[in-house]
Amino acid sequence: MLVNTTRFGQVDIDKSRIITFPKGLLGFPDYKRYALIEPGRDTYFWWMQSVDEADLAFIVTDPSLFVPTYRVPLKLEQMQDLGMKSIDDAQVFVIVNKRGSLLTGNLQGPLVIHVENKVGEQLVLSDRRFTTRVPLIEIGSGVTAASA
Repeated sequence: MLVNTTRFGQVDIDKSRIITFPKGLLGFPDYKRYALIEPGRDTYFWWMQSVDEADLAFIVTDPSLFVPTYRVPLKLEQMQDLGMKSIDDAQVFVIVNKRGSLLTGNLQGPLVIHVENKVGEQLVLSDRRFTTRVPLIEIGSGVTAASA
């Protein structure tokens, strides 16, 4: 399937790799289909590109790479909605933002994706230990992990 993007031009995405968010994402309820685009080898960041809107893409990462203690408390009904039998069926990503020379992650609104059926949901966690702007890494003169 050919997907138009503003960052990478036209990209060929295997239909089996399309991730569907039936409820959309916060602020973007009408856009439900996305694909992960790896911008290079051995990277910790990916583009989550809408397959229906070339201008809509988010940088995402696996939060456990930066905050090893981070866990998403999934409720049984949330797992059932996604078709999961256990948390091991899930891949968790967070949306990344740049604030000055700091990359932050929205750990309060994780993206939980069922690995096999490619159905996901953006959760809103009530746990206030993690915010929408958790420091991940400082960029500029070399990269330093914010959790180090």
